[in-house]
Parts: sequence; C-alpha cells; structure tokens
Amino acid sequence: MGKFVVKKTAAGTKFDLKANNGQIVASSQVYKSMASCLAGVESVRTNAPIAEIEDQTAEGYATLKNPKFEVYKDKAGEFRFRLKAKNGQIIAVGEGYTTMKNCLNGIASIKKNAPDAELITP
Repeated sequence: MGKFVVKKTAAGTKFDLKANNGQIVASSQVYKSMASCLAGVESVRTNAPIAEIEDQTAEGYATLKNPKFEVYKDKAGEFRFRLKAKNGQIIAVGEGYTTMKNCLNGIASIKKNAPDAELITP
C-alpha cells in the first residue's frame, strides 16, 4: 500500500505520494495550511483513478477533459506528468523520467496507490 506523507516546509505544508517500495511517485505544491494540503490529498485520491492520460508529446494530440494526467517533455528532454483535478488545478506532479514507459509506470502507480494510501501527518 502506498503512503501520502505530509510534511511542513518553511513556506507551508506539502505531500508526497510514495509507492510500496518507498519511491516518491508524485508531489504536491506547497499549501499555506494543513487543511488545504489534506484537501489536496483527497483530490488526488478522487481524481487519479479516473483521470485519463493526455500525451502532449504526440503531434496533434487531443485535449482531454479534466481530471487528467498531462504527459509532456521538459527542457531537459525528460518525460514528466502533472495531475489536474476536475477544476483544472494541478494537484500533483511527477519527477523526470528518461523514457515514456517509465513515466506511464509512474502514473499507473499513482492510480493504484492513491485511493487507499495511508495518510501520515506530522
């Protein structure tokens, strides 16, 4: 089972979603309050399982409705994703992956782990 690990930072509170192996598969923005951060966790739990994948690396890709995972290439040429909620807000982002396959595996891990992930708060 995955874990949402909530932690305080100098600027507020954020969360990381960790897979069974302890690897961070998604991170949040920094929220101003703990309540907002916990709402972000719940949004990931709700949206990740139903979000489709929009491959923005494909030429002429179709724009999908939210919630969705947007897959794109960053300036370093790595594949990344961001999970957008129904309202279009980015609720989680992934690390850079060298291959599309690994990026898609990261998304699959979020879809699998997020709904039942344990919540660990400070």
